Amino acid sequence: MTNVAPLGTLGFMAHVPQRLDPDRRRRRLELLAALADAKSAREHSQPRRLRGARLRELIANRRRLAN
Repeated sequence: MTNVAPLGTLGFMAHVPQRLDPDRRRRRLELLAALADAKSAREHSQPRRLRGARLRELIANRRRLAN
């Protein structure tokens, strides 16, 4: 075992990005597109929830700026 990396690091694997095969990449993109469509449909059908989420985000941003 000469290529033992210390615990908590990726060692030599950090430099090699993993490529997805074309089928898996296509399915992943289709899933992400479907999720984005579902999110936009949900936001369109539930504007009150969306408005509440925006208000909470604005309040959180103000608190961050005040500190």
